[in-house]
Amino acid sequence: MFNLPKFKNLSLLHRAFVHRSYMNEHPEETENNERLEFLGDALLGFLIASLLYEHYPQMDEGKLTKLRSALVDEQQLAKFAKKLNIGGKMLLGKGAKLGGGCTNLNLLSSTFEAVIGAYYLDSGVEEVRKFLKPIFLEAAKHMVDFQSNKNYKSMLQEWLLSKSAELPEYEIVKESGADHDKEFTAKVSVKGKEYGRGKGHSKKEAEKCAAEDALKRLKLL
Repeated sequence: MFNLPKFKNLSLLHRAFVHRSYMNEHPEETENNERLEFLGDALLGFLIASLLYEHYPQMDEGKLTKLRSALVDEQQLAKFAKKLNIGGKMLLGKGAKLGGGCTNLNLLSSTFEAVIGAYYLDSGVEEVRKFLKPIFLEAAKHMVDFQSNKNYKSMLQEWLLSKSAELPEYEIVKESGADHDKEFTAKVSVKGKEYGRGKGHSKKEAEKCAAEDALKRLKLL
């Protein structure tokens, strides 16, 4: 369970929750959270890239980019906002409330970004990094684990069936290495046409990698 960070300047935290619809109905409010949202959005892009770069040293640029994009998209930020109970703290106008504003994904993610922007102004970039690290790395781990456990053979088969194609056939085309450390090369074909190849230290792993290669060639990954 995560909690909002401790603010020294509570007026900054208050402003992070002020939606423009609330400000329109409350003239005592002098600023809404949109500028803080702008700041928070920029901070998230940089800090999450930095965290992933440090935490996944073997991950290439393409995978890092995809993972960062998944972590900072509207749906994921809204999930973080729900964990922090931001929905219950948002200050919305009557119309926005009636429209389900407290559960609106766009409003939740935008307010989360505003809170990040406000915390940066309150306590600086390193405190923001400390706050974000456990939240985002936990989510990143789930995403990476899910990706690594994907059943690529099933995904390829389902795609082929959706195209009324025949089922894929797997063949081990090469074995190399000592008995205790063998490496297998598999290929996957449909009607004799090769779709992908992969290597692994077991036949099953090689077939999985061949299916993954086929999905990449088909632009499905």
